[in-house]
Amino acid sequence: MTDPTAQALIARSNRLGADKKNTNFAGGNTSAKGFTTDPVTGEDVELMWVKGSGGDLGTLTAAGLSALRIDRLRALVNVYPGLEREDEMVAALDYCLHGKGGAAPSIDTAMHGLVDAAHVDHLHPDSGIAIATAADGEALTAKIFGDKVVWVPWRRPGFQLGLDIAAIKAEHPEAIGCILGGHGITAWGDTSEESERNSLWIIDTAAAYIAEHGAPEPFGGVVAGFEPLPETERRARAAQLAPVVRGIASTDKPMVGHFTDSDAVLDFLSREKLAPLAALGTSCPDHFLRTKVKPLVLDLPATATAEDQINRLHELHAAYREDYRAYYEAHADETSPAMRGADPLIVLIPGVGMFSYGANKQTARVAGEFYVNAINVMRGAESLSTYAPISDAEKFRIEYWALEEAKLQRMPKPKSHQGRIAFVTGAASGIGKAIATRLAAEGACVVVADLDLEKAQAAAAELGNADVAIGVAANVADAAAVQGAIDAAVLAFGGVDLVVNNAGLSLSKSLLDTTEADWNLQHDVMAKGSFLVAQAAARAMIAQKLGGDVIYISSKNSVFAGPNNIAYSATKADQAHQVRLLAVELGEHGIRVNGINPDGVVRGSGIFAAGWGANRAATYGVKEEDLGQFYANRTILKREVVPENVADAVYVLTGPELTRTTGLHIPVDSGVAAAFLR
Repeated sequence: MTDPTAQALIARSNRLGADKKNTNFAGGNTSAKGFTTDPVTGEDVELMWVKGSGGDLGTLTAAGLSALRIDRLRALVNVYPGLEREDEMVAALDYCLHGKGGAAPSIDTAMHGLVDAAHVDHLHPDSGIAIATAADGEALTAKIFGDKVVWVPWRRPGFQLGLDIAAIKAEHPEAIGCILGGHGITAWGDTSEESERNSLWIIDTAAAYIAEHGAPEPFGGVVAGFEPLPETERRARAAQLAPVVRGIASTDKPMVGHFTDSDAVLDFLSREKLAPLAALGTSCPDHFLRTKVKPLVLDLPATATAEDQINRLHELHAAYREDYRAYYEAHADETSPAMRGADPLIVLIPGVGMFSYGANKQTARVAGEFYVNAINVMRGAESLSTYAPISDAEKFRIEYWALEEAKLQRMPKPKSHQGRIAFVTGAASGIGKAIATRLAAEGACVVVADLDLEKAQAAAAELGNADVAIGVAANVADAAAVQGAIDAAVLAFGGVDLVVNNAGLSLSKSLLDTTEADWNLQHDVMAKGSFLVAQAAARAMIAQKLGGDVIYISSKNSVFAGPNNIAYSATKADQAHQVRLLAVELGEHGIRVNGINPDGVVRGSGIFAAGWGANRAATYGVKEEDLGQFYANRTILKREVVPENVADAVYVLTGPELTRTTGLHIPVDSGVAAAFLR
């Protein structure tokens, strides 16, 4: 059972973290001190529970807490080797832990333990950081808060900062907290309620002061041509640029993207101070660790053509990489980790919006949220004073900190498809749903495309939240609908890497019974539909310059001549040859095109449930409920084929093992000799 003190801490943390005005995702930390019984000695022992490294206050649970003995934690003061060696104190915290389990102690643990208060909150509110990054932040702190809040000059988080704040608390008994220069706020209290109340008072007081005394146009006037485009036009331009920008951001390693065109972003992008403020970079360590120190800013108006914007983006990217390398080389020494990559994580397009990037969708989305925080901080600082973030030298010390590098090295190995964006048609049921499920399980972001939007969205929701999968409507026989679905994919995740042409239907009729409408319907959905999806997706893939995969779910019937099946089998043969044709055409772009020939996939199949099963059962003279086993019995392996078997083949074809394979058809039919390809 969780200790009552820890339970109260979790509740406080969740309340504070639930409101983004208080702190950003995974930012800040909270603590509480209290007594519990030592299970070894039976005596009371004072502990501190503190949010561990990497956790999020809004979703904090008991597993995300570290529990440390206060006596041992404070005894570290006696062995502290000084500022030059303060990083050694992080390892020493392990010797202060109480019991096993729990989260790893964060770099801010010393701040919480050394401050003589039962409850401490360290937060990153936009209003507080605005004061912390103002050029005259110290004077503003005194003016706004009086003697209740004390200014602390910038110091990198660590043991020394804990000592500094502990001293301030002792020297200023009237104070309820402090503003940490360039960083955030810390508040404390004798009770959990008092600490929370003090934190919120600092945040709300800063926000109210900015609102009352701030300049009305802190970012300057609107620049002609940089105003937001109308929404429909803006979204269309964003979809057009998204694959190009993702390719830019993925030069060193593949990234997933997120698009934001909120009012706060569009207003900032339209203003005179956009370029100079963006060039100063972010300040709070939580911000720039996720956004990189500076964004890439397109310096063309929204009225420029897409072609001109794309050409300029490539020029700016080359300059950005040179500037980042210069930043690294100016501050790195022999102990610094290798440069992690020189591509931007934030790309700002005036009139259109912001693209943000990360190793997965959540990281990309959070990076965008953090840059919105940074915009709010700059607005507040500029409205009262001048925005003055910490220096590039200090940013480098954080970004390439040995402790930060160690945290990165502890991250789990990425799954095979992490960073890949999959677009699967007909994915609300059957084979398509199984494929979408497998790809999501392997780390891909998945777009579930289906004729029925409601079913597509329901299937996507089964895979996870919008960071994992989205559902879109896609009538694959309609070029405009297909393009709209691909546009939705690139706006949701930044681009597209993996397309599965699975949408299909079938009518079991003889030559004489097959109508022209029957023929056209099946060819429109499968032959024409596969062509339209491959064409729209290939445009995005080529623009990304990241290669990609196109998979056709064809059929054993593409090579096997069965009865009463003229329209379906003919269109499957069309799909099969599209594989060969596109493999040849798209190979120069690194795009691999392969096919899968399933047979007898009865279980969970939308096609079989829609009447095809009954027709095939009648054709073969068996009961419909026995059709799956009938298909299995006629195979070499005598094993029924299920949707997950087809999904396995998609995984293998698009995974890391067959990177030199294109133009291949893989049978997934348990062995039908008449359908052997060779």
